[in-house]
Amino acid sequence: MAVYTDVATDELVEFLKGYDIGELLSYKGIAEGVENSNFLMHTSTGAFILTLYEKRVADGDLPYFLSLMAYLAERGVRCPQPAKNRRGEVYSTLAGRPAAIINFLEGMWPRRPNAAHCAGVGDALARMHVAGKDFPLFRKNPLSVAGWRPLFDLAAARADSVQIGLRDFIAAELAHLEAHWPSDLPVGVIHADLFPDNVFFLGDRLSGLIDFPFSCNDILAYDVAICLNAWCFEPDRSFNVTKARALLNAYGRARKLSEAEQGALPLLARGAALRFLLTRLVDFLNVPPGALVKPKDPLEYARKLRFQRGVKTARDYGLSYGGCVA
Repeated sequence: MAVYTDVATDELVEFLKGYDIGELLSYKGIAEGVENSNFLMHTSTGAFILTLYEKRVADGDLPYFLSLMAYLAERGVRCPQPAKNRRGEVYSTLAGRPAAIINFLEGMWPRRPNAAHCAGVGDALARMHVAGKDFPLFRKNPLSVAGWRPLFDLAAARADSVQIGLRDFIAAELAHLEAHWPSDLPVGVIHADLFPDNVFFLGDRLSGLIDFPFSCNDILAYDVAICLNAWCFEPDRSFNVTKARALLNAYGRARKLSEAEQGALPLLARGAALRFLLTRLVDFLNVPPGALVKPKDPLEYARKLRFQRGVKTARDYGLSYGGCVA
């Protein structure tokens, strides 16, 4: 979450006249993250999240993930719901941007995830994958392997200004992944961005998954690989196999990974690390002047990618073959 586009109070008051959610009491920008402009908003009927969709979200994709949240919630997945305006639409336009209002979920995201948090995420992710099996809409992942080279091209010329040798490191990894990316694994609806700040907990109990603008149809195990990178490293960037085992064990109880998925997991984790290295690098090099956002460190994912390059099998994540978790 972040704020790229500010919203004037009178403009927001006028916007809310199109909704039946009460009168505006207060609102404030949420400065974390790098993708969209987000505000915590209180009205006379409750708390909501107002999102203005920026850069990587196309208008035509909005019905996909806004409908997906409703679809998943109907099937028992805890996630927020979009508010419809008086015309029955789940999004409209504010400050020149597509905008949606989402109900507020109680809970906090874990600043220092523990193994119980990782288990909760693994279980919720698997249940989301199962629940989304028959979701009728389709959205190709624009940030899967075919989308990485255009990102690299945007950042390559200045990559070494962030770290000497970064350009050649990324180029070599990109070539390897393009040549070896799997095409025969189970696919379905994935979240594609399930970082700790997109998962709310009440204590150690997961209360909801949020922030679906990257949701799409792609390799299910790739979503697991994203979570291994996002949840299972310590602040010093060391990998915590106990957290990984908890995540994979909980995932496997709700949806068993096939042997092919298990075999591909190290490669998928390399790809996930490269994807976030590239998007963070592009964002780091191109923060708009005056944006109320702190760009995330791309080198965090350079370090994670170096770790993933050394992983030989899924056993290194605590997973044993045959679908059982050690």
